[in-house]
Amino acid sequence: MQANRLKKIKIKVHEIIYEADTPMGKAFDVLLAALILFSVLIVMLESVASIDAKYHKLLLGFEWGITLFFTLEYFARVFSIEKPKKYIFSFYGIIDLLATIPLYLSYILAGSQVLLALRAFRLLRIFRILKLVSFLGEASVLKQALKDSRNKILVFIYAVLILCVIMGTFMYLIEGSESGFTSIPRSIYWTIVTLTTVGYGDIAPQTPLGQFVASMIMILGYGIIAVPTGIVTVAFNKNKNAAVITNTQSCQQCGTEDHKDGAKFCFNCGAKL
Repeated sequence: MQANRLKKIKIKVHEIIYEADTPMGKAFDVLLAALILFSVLIVMLESVASIDAKYHKLLLGFEWGITLFFTLEYFARVFSIEKPKKYIFSFYGIIDLLATIPLYLSYILAGSQVLLALRAFRLLRIFRILKLVSFLGEASVLKQALKDSRNKILVFIYAVLILCVIMGTFMYLIEGSESGFTSIPRSIYWTIVTLTTVGYGDIAPQTPLGQFVASMIMILGYGIIAVPTGIVTVAFNKNKNAAVITNTQSCQQCGTEDHKDGAKFCFNCGAKL
């Protein structure tokens, strides 16, 4: 009797924190997203010396409240899944842990300011709101489009890197150390900054030939920026037309998500949903 009651509690907790098909599950995800954004705002405010000096106790109180909520949520996620290791060592499981422990570690380790970077990991948790029904379809299509495009984008980046090495070497030979191009790596750095249209201005070509080459690189940069966008857009439209409708159900046994609408069993482990 006690075991059945515990089982029902685990199923209910799992339904609320891992899924968004129910009103309570959706409300939990919205609350979680709001707290994540608020916690990141607290981290930003703490980094401003004048604000932290005036409102340190208030900000610390908010931080403790958020940390305690994240701690309870983390243990609830571990409790509600049948195979806790699947969650603990998953991408989101590690991110959840990194988002929870900084405040505790600050009382153990010296130089706790470095832990601000860990608290910024909380922003990655905002992707959990993509489980909400209104975002689920588009998020699934975008994820598949990025996955389908990765090889083309990697080849494109490789080609751009080769171009930067070649053009950087040319600029080193054309300009020389007198113009600030003191080495090939520094010249490659200038080429990347110019090609991406960032243009810091810390190095600039002085010779007519160098300025001509720089002009060609700048013009080329505008064309290169559009290539990855076009690759992903084509893949996105292709996947959107062939998208499979999924829901927010998460397997309690293995934690697998993205099940098709109407599915009664997990496609990964076969457990009943």
